[in-house]
Order: sequence, then C-alpha cells, then structure tokens
Amino acid sequence: MVKLKNYNGVVKHFVLLLTFTAVISCAEKKYVVTKIEGKEIGITDKQSEVVEIENFIKPYRDKIDADLNTVLGNAPETLDKSGEWQTPMGNFLADITFEKSDKVFQLREKKTIDICLLNHGGIRSIIPKGNITARTAYEIMPFENSAIVIGLKGEQILEIVNYIISEKKPHPLKGLNFTIDKSNQPKNILVNGKALDIVKVYYVVTSDYLSNGGDNMLFFKKGVEQYDLNYKLRNIIIDYFKENKTITANKDIRITKE
Repeated sequence: MVKLKNYNGVVKHFVLLLTFTAVISCAEKKYVVTKIEGKEIGITDKQSEVVEIENFIKPYRDKIDADLNTVLGNAPETLDKSGEWQTPMGNFLADITFEKSDKVFQLREKKTIDICLLNHGGIRSIIPKGNITARTAYEIMPFENSAIVIGLKGEQILEIVNYIISEKKPHPLKGLNFTIDKSNQPKNILVNGKALDIVKVYYVVTSDYLSNGGDNMLFFKKGVEQYDLNYKLRNIIIDYFKENKTITANKDIRITKE
C-alpha cells in the first residue's frame, strides 16, 4: 500500500517549487549596460546621391518659398527700431498684439485687455519700405513665442513703469502712458486714459517668455490670473498683414520725459 502521507508531502513541495519559480520568472528584470559600441557613418559626397536628395527636397522647398514670398501688403515707409522711449516697430507690434489678442480674450473670457508689453530685444528685424510677405514676419519674430494674458494688480503696473524707466529701453507698449519727471520718477500714470488704480486688476498681454520672468520682468510672476491664448506672436503679425494691405505705425506718444 502506498503511503499517502509521504506522497502528499512531495506534492506540496513540488507545488511550492513551481510557485516560487513562477514568481521569480514574472519579476521585473533589471538590465545593466555593460558595453556601448558605435561606428562612424560618413556623409556621402557622391554626385548622384546628392542630386537624388536635392530632387527629393526641392518640391517641399519650392512650396515653402512660394508661401513665404507671397506678397501680403505694403509698407509706405520703413518701420525701424530707433527711438529713445518708443520706436515705430515697437508701437506697431504692441498695437497689433493688443488688438488681435483682445478679440480672442473677449471671445473666450468675456474680458478686455488693458495693456500690452513686449520686449525691445525680441524684435529681430525691421519692416522695410515696400512689399510685405510672410517671410517678413518670420524675420521679425523667428521664435515660437505665444501671447499670454496676465492679471496684474495696480502695484505691479507701477513696477512695470519703474522697470521701463530703469531699463532705459524702448520696450513695445500699448495702453499705458506716463511721464518721467526731472528727478527720473514717474507721474501721470494712465491706463487707457484713466489714472492708475493700485488695487485694481489689469489684464496685460505679453509673450510666454516674458510671463515667466524673461528679461528680468519678474513682476509678471506676481500675476493673480493667467490665460494662454494659444496664439503665436508671429501668427498675429501674419494675420494682421493679411487683413491690412497698408502697413503703418501709430506715432502717438506713450512715454514723455520732462
């Protein structure tokens, strides 16, 4: 007669062994890099292959060039970056960014933009007299920056004013006017023609780069609200070119000095 007691013991041990093996096999395996190999792949200079690559790229290049070179408008005079506190290019960019962004902001948030502030260094080219194309927009704004609206209290607007005075650069500005007195202090600060209210929240449109404190504009990081318009500054320029065949800059004075 078979001794069932011993048989059952063997079965139990066998089941435990299978279970342990299954657990070990299912456990996450850790791999360690022991060797890295590589080889140099030279760029061919065989004329036949160069021609083949060129023929492959050409249709795409021609399409891009055609799009970029399409005339969208005309500038009766050159808009440049020269000026002590404001420039033709700065006024133009601040005005169109304010205008185009405000339409989107009103539609989405049912609110209006009060001020536009950009940075002088972000303008990478001028608008020359003559025909204007999409390529012109890419030359002015080669970066992928987007329009951001920040809700700032009046005390931060005062910081903007002091920042502009201390920087002594003609940063593009719209909606904010002030005078610099003989002691280099601001006075007569107006937002859209009304005296600055220190406790009020004003909506300022700027670039995503500046909204994160770029160019030391740290006041933007104190914002109480933030809205990403998902609208690239370059596309704002292109859209404006398409809608306005004559490209000019407003020459109204935004900052005066005694």
